[in-house]
Amino acid sequence: MRNLMILAAVLVGLGTYMAQMADKMSPAPASANASPKLAPAQTVAQASGRSIDIPRDARGHFQTDGRIDGQRINFMVDTGASLVALNEKSAARFGLRPSRSDYNATVSTANGTIRAARTRLAMIELGGLIVRDVDAVVLPDEALSENLLGLSFLSKLKRFEYANGRLVLEQ
Repeated sequence: MRNLMILAAVLVGLGTYMAQMADKMSPAPASANASPKLAPAQTVAQASGRSIDIPRDARGHFQTDGRIDGQRINFMVDTGASLVALNEKSAARFGLRPSRSDYNATVSTANGTIRAARTRLAMIELGGLIVRDVDAVVLPDEALSENLLGLSFLSKLKRFEYANGRLVLEQ
């Protein structure tokens, strides 16, 4: 367990460092007041599988739309998150409404430690990529403003990598 916690801390630190380096390498947005735009994932069929390309938004994050149980949902891809994390409002849209007693897991976030409800999502679809049986957590709305697409989804892909200002996911 100790080694797992150390590995998680190293991955979070590495993800933070890579994001800072990516921000330094990218050109500044044309307007400092420009609102961030969501970029749809671009799907490219390949001989060995499917691949999507997600460009960075104005904040330097990778935002994309996906589907859970057929319901559209927006995600920020977060390679530092161990699990897919959903806020209560988004989870309720596809019928997932944890009771108070379901919030029995403790998770560490950038904003501190918070109680979460564990769940398993039957399927997440992202630009033609389909991943089944994905571990996730539901967090209170006040603790999570954006849904996070974490390693419980990403680790089931063939690969994911950052290249030329874009995040490439391949199945």
